[in-house]
Amino acid sequence: MSAARLPKYTVPSLTVETGAKVAEILQQRLDALNDLQLTLKHIHWNVVGPHFIAVHEMIDPQVDAVREMVDTIAERIATLGVAPQGTPGAIVANRTWDDYSLGRASTIAHLGALDTVYQGVISDHRAAATATEELDDVTNDILIGHLQELELFHWFVRAHLESAGGSLSTTDADGESESAKLAEKDARGTA
Repeated sequence: MSAARLPKYTVPSLTVETGAKVAEILQQRLDALNDLQLTLKHIHWNVVGPHFIAVHEMIDPQVDAVREMVDTIAERIATLGVAPQGTPGAIVANRTWDDYSLGRASTIAHLGALDTVYQGVISDHRAAATATEELDDVTNDILIGHLQELELFHWFVRAHLESAGGSLSTTDADGESESAKLAEKDARGTA
């Protein structure tokens, strides 16, 4: 971060350079979690089919929990002396992933796509936790706590995609659209 963009202060025991670096890592997580909570709500509104109510009701607590994560991350960025960016424009400008592509679709298609979404969010969150491990214990602890919840939600999703033998219908998928197609194909028994 350039000297002009360094915060005027940060938390005790961190340099402003370290505070700025941690805030930059957190901003990426803020963008991803903001996108995730919007995607989850989109799925909540657009699932259809025989398992509609189960999936519809499973998603709302995930939305609420991710919104809490967003608030925690934004407040940590501010605590580090940096202004968190939570606008839609910031999310779009900073994201390194494609927008969620499914509209109204079957519950199993959305869950297949969501499997891929969670894989990306969790992998990037884990990388951020690793990157902050030596920089800031508090931030690292926050990210690890989030990982525990995100992995639990991912398990909830995957339970719908798993066979009795433990195979996932989305295992060999390359991206969210292919995950959705493989999940639907498996649900029809044509895998």
